[in-house]
Amino acid sequence: MDRNELLNQCREPKGWIGRLGLRDMNRRHSRVTDWGLRHVAIRSGDTILDVGCGGGRTVHKLASVASQGKVFGVDHSEASVSVSRRRNSSLIETGRVEIRQASVSRLPFSDRQFDLVTAVETHYYWPNLPADLREVRRVLKAGGTLLVVAEAYKGGKNEARLQLFAQAMTPLGYSHLSVEENRDLLSSAGFSDVDVVEDYEKGWLCVLGRVSRA
Repeated sequence: MDRNELLNQCREPKGWIGRLGLRDMNRRHSRVTDWGLRHVAIRSGDTILDVGCGGGRTVHKLASVASQGKVFGVDHSEASVSVSRRRNSSLIETGRVEIRQASVSRLPFSDRQFDLVTAVETHYYWPNLPADLREVRRVLKAGGTLLVVAEAYKGGKNEARLQLFAQAMTPLGYSHLSVEENRDLLSSAGFSDVDVVEDYEKGWLCVLGRVSRA
């Protein structure tokens, strides 16, 4: 496996290497996910979508809070869907969770279906960020919220280390964005009340955008 194939495992996990990476991501992303979720109010009956669900741990966390609702996960990676389904098998059996293989560019859901959409450590790999954010907005209900959580962004505490990663990943479609660029992206996609929360010392970023009720 050459260097580009290894790097691409971050964007689209494949095979046994991808499955190992997904389990590691479940562990490494857990704390920043918990921090990000503290910035949204999740009701027990909410219908939620996790875009780029990876190994499925975020789906599991969301389902534990939305205990009377339903959580969907989508990922374009077959390996991610497989691992996520195994991680949430008992919740899938009871009908509280559903995992689908799909691209953020064409979500297999009707307009205004979700109260909350989450995207943890994934949006910088999306094929067309402006268009993909508009697609996410399409499936959110009026008054619904998009939550983007990231540890990789321009200008943060870990910028020196991340800059090398960004340079290697850019040919594979990676977007290395600043705090303001993240904010502007959501605003330009039609989200209102866009808010950004940064924990500089931890290198964590949380971007929130809501769909207007008007």
